[in-house]
Amino acid sequence: MGIGIIVVDMINDFVTGELGISRAKDIIPNIKKLLDFARTKGISIIYACDSHSRDDAEVKLWGPHAIAGSKGAEIVEELKPREGDVLVKKNRYSPFFGTDLDRLMRDLGITELVLVGVSTDICILHTAADAFYRGYEIFVPSDCVEAFTREDHERALEYMKRVYGAKVMSSDELIKSLGG
Repeated sequence: MGIGIIVVDMINDFVTGELGISRAKDIIPNIKKLLDFARTKGISIIYACDSHSRDDAEVKLWGPHAIAGSKGAEIVEELKPREGDVLVKKNRYSPFFGTDLDRLMRDLGITELVLVGVSTDICILHTAADAFYRGYEIFVPSDCVEAFTREDHERALEYMKRVYGAKVMSSDELIKSLGG
């Protein structure tokens, strides 16, 4: 059994930009700590980031954001990928939609997924749904995900626990469970 971390949409537009989530900056240190630990254990890290054309469905709904090649579509400086990390560009809420993510994870032997990033009630939730449908075990460190509102964040965490069997815990609890 292998574990992998998917860093969802920790890009400029969602942290400080067009659709910035005010508390997204607060989770960066926790995500960084988790990623640093993962790298010492050889855990696969996959960045799944919005990368839209101007006529994508999400752009029509939310307005221009994460336009491919723009500064807004870049991963925040504090969490930039390192050698060996993988980047999956997505144009829907879930990085499983229209990408080779599932094949990639199966090739890496990943059966358990840790989901971190934004937004708990949109992209994290839809990623959890698609992971559940594909048979992955799901972990969500609650201090490594965030939403536009505290209520949406809490509601989505509870939903993922109840409906997808996600194991929701703190990043420290997760690190400890992984031998840290």
